[in-house]
Amino acid sequence: MRQSRPTLKGLWHAFDEAAYGHDRTLNLRDSLPSGADARARTESWLRMRQVMKSGEVLVITGRGTQSANGIAVVREAVLSLLPSLRRRGIVKSWREHTQGSFVVTLASVAALLGAPKRNRDRDPAGVGNRGKTIPASLAALEPETLALLHRLAVATIESLGVRQAESFIADEMQAIFAKLSTTLPVSADREGTLRRAISSAIEDLEGSH
Repeated sequence: MRQSRPTLKGLWHAFDEAAYGHDRTLNLRDSLPSGADARARTESWLRMRQVMKSGEVLVITGRGTQSANGIAVVREAVLSLLPSLRRRGIVKSWREHTQGSFVVTLASVAALLGAPKRNRDRDPAGVGNRGKTIPASLAALEPETLALLHRLAVATIESLGVRQAESFIADEMQAIFAKLSTTLPVSADREGTLRRAISSAIEDLEGSH
């Protein structure tokens, strides 16, 4: 029996699967969502991929050939969302991969917080050796989360070269928590997601130049 030759579309699909894999690919084309649903799903998925430090990801929107009047509703919805995500520090850049897909480069979690990378050898305030300052408003968080949040607050303050930073740690912890809690996607393990985001930001800040 003669085997059929793979289509060009099939070859591109196989290439994308190999290049990005299931975890780094969002396929909106097959489910045919509305424009609003496509935006919501894309934003939530990209936020989670940012926390997971996925780097480059592939978003497949389709070309709109199955839409009414051939209008690429999903593609246009995603394309209009990306500038907003860039302004909010979630997306770094994007480019058209095919007429029905985009390669999106995610920003670091440190970029989301607006914190520059710090010099690992610098401890201008000496806060790393002092007792931990935990704000009462965050006392409901688990000890592991508080420890990571404290460490990130210290690293962020040090990255700015602030002197006598001990008095700023509690405020910085609250500011970081507020920023991440309103930005991260809602998940069944929300505090676990928060810890992953904090850990990612610490890695970015404490990495070598």
